[in-house]
This record gives sequence, structure tokens and C-alpha cells, in this order.
Amino acid sequence: MAEASERNVERAVFETGRQLVVGDVTLPPSGYQSRFSDLINRDADFVALTNVEITSLEDGSVTKRPFVLLSKLHVQLAYPAVG
Repeated sequence: MAEASERNVERAVFETGRQLVVGDVTLPPSGYQSRFSDLINRDADFVALTNVEITSLEDGSVTKRPFVLLSKLHVQLAYPAVG
């Protein structure tokens, strides 16, 4: 089993039609599927996020969740957070 120190946690932003979702994604530290684009292109219907902030694009309200499975079907734009 891999230790937590063997993983790369990266902050990422996902935009849907109604929400801005910002959370941490976990990637392998290097090599196979270690890039953010690999995570997006992986043959999976959902992206697992931790330490998540969900901002409504309708009213600006913010909801925080420790864990979210985000459906790729609803994602319109995804990118690594800067800073």
C-alpha cells in the first residue's frame, strides 16, 4: 500500500454550469498518470476531491465539504489552481 508521502496533492478548479468547485486531487508523484491532464483523461466518470469549496455561480454562496465525487459529465472547464 502506498504511503501518503508517495502522492502528489494538487489544488484544482472545476467549473460547471452552476458552480465553481475547488478542491485537492491526488496524483502519483511521477511517471504513469502523474499529470493533471492524465487525471482528466482517465476512463472514470468521477473525480475524487478533498478539502472542497463549492461556490454557486448564481448567488455566490460557498459550501465546504471534506470530500466530493465530482461527475465529469457536468465539468465544462478544469485546470490546476495557481498559487
